Amino acid sequence: MNSNNKTDRRIIKTKKAIRNAFAELLSKMDIDEITITDIAETADINRKTFYNHYTGIYQLIDEIENEIISAFDDALRGVDFKNIRNNPYEIFKKLTTIINSDLDFYSHLMKTDFNTRLVSKIIQTLKLHVKKSFSDQITIDEKTLDLIIDYAASGMITVYQNWFNSGRTQSIEEISQSIRVMTFSGIYGILDEKLS
Repeated sequence: MNSNNKTDRRIIKTKKAIRNAFAELLSKMDIDEITITDIAETADINRKTFYNHYTGIYQLIDEIENEIISAFDDALRGVDFKNIRNNPYEIFKKLTTIINSDLDFYSHLMKTDFNTRLVSKIIQTLKLHVKKSFSDQITIDEKTLDLIIDYAASGMITVYQNWFNSGRTQSIEEISQSIRVMTFSGIYGILDEKLS
């Protein structure tokens, strides 16, 4: 086996442990209260190992932001917004895949106060990306587009957040399916599904 592959896997595993530890701590305390020692202890590593990968907490935050935004950006790039009404589940399937790719991390992140700088910045950046992707394909006035994105994004985030904070009796796929129906057909869409 190539020793570089082994090293790469070890680095990926360690960085994932650091990210998850940070997200877990963020769900319990304010970002300014989190120390490198807290992260190292939660990730079950020593401080030196943390510093082998990051110069400090803010470099870690930047990396987390960039990775999340890049993942969602890649997902949005493949969405055909002109045909989204014909196949609206496409975007939710991609969101579900992203969340499933690192369920522990997103679980901790969704338990975080959404007013924290990190999460708030991620949400605002994602809204801008959705807005750009949407407006590149569909002509719509900006105020209406902002209204649609704010309404849909706030609802989706709240539902996912509640799911992560609950006993998760439904699968993430079922939750995404319900969000899809409500986003594109409203509450009556859900009621019609249940009554038919």
